[in-house]
Amino acid sequence: MSSPLVIAGRTFQSRLIIGTGKYKTYEENARAAEAAGTEMVTVAVRRVNLTDRDKPMLVDFIDPKKYVYLPNTAGCFTAEEAVRTLRLAREAGDWSLVKLEVLADQKTLYPEMEETLKAAKLLIKEGFDVMVYCSDDPVFARKLEDAGCCAIMPLGSLIGSGLGILNPVNIRLIIEQTSVPVIVDAGVGTASDAAVAMELGCDGVLMNTAIAEAKDPILMASAMRHAVIAGREAYLAGRMAKKRYADPSSPLAGLI
Repeated sequence: MSSPLVIAGRTFQSRLIIGTGKYKTYEENARAAEAAGTEMVTVAVRRVNLTDRDKPMLVDFIDPKKYVYLPNTAGCFTAEEAVRTLRLAREAGDWSLVKLEVLADQKTLYPEMEETLKAAKLLIKEGFDVMVYCSDDPVFARKLEDAGCCAIMPLGSLIGSGLGILNPVNIRLIIEQTSVPVIVDAGVGTASDAAVAMELGCDGVLMNTAIAEAKDPILMASAMRHAVIAGREAYLAGRMAKKRYADPSSPLAGLI
């Protein structure tokens, strides 16, 4: 894969990040993480049990010593909610690498970019390393990087939609202008979507629903692992140019 993925000084061999929501059980989630070959799992602090010992706990199935936990602010609709949630995450698990998402509304779960930027600045000031979920707007992506975010995470399409990469042009523009890792976050539905994201030049892909709601989550996790690798290798290899007309594989000169 040429070189590892480096985020805020942390090194990862895998470029696939998976979530911890919508799985039937934590055990299934753990098996999916293993099949995906991931080294990082994102955790919705407001929805996942991390502290109540009377109920099943995620940490009993997905070892935080083996996987990097990435607390996220899923379900937050204001900067204040997001900042408060991640402060609690730092107190609960001493986590400083976090995923920020501030949503605009329940119907689309589209990022509210003004609140996102506001929260990012506050968190970075407090010493957090912020990976940020954002729209596929190159202008706001630049503002987030300028604010100090350690990874820019534009959506491929709406969270949980499985629609794939709807705006490859903007994703590519973000990649070209950004010096920190660019990781597609949201909208991946199947392996080909992950490969497309990587072929564009993304540094990684984050997904949850595509694996958790597959008929066979473990097999889909394995498929996603291979898709990310294939897409990365294709990007590094450099695809052939597209042409308007046929070009024979064998030369026409010297035919018998």
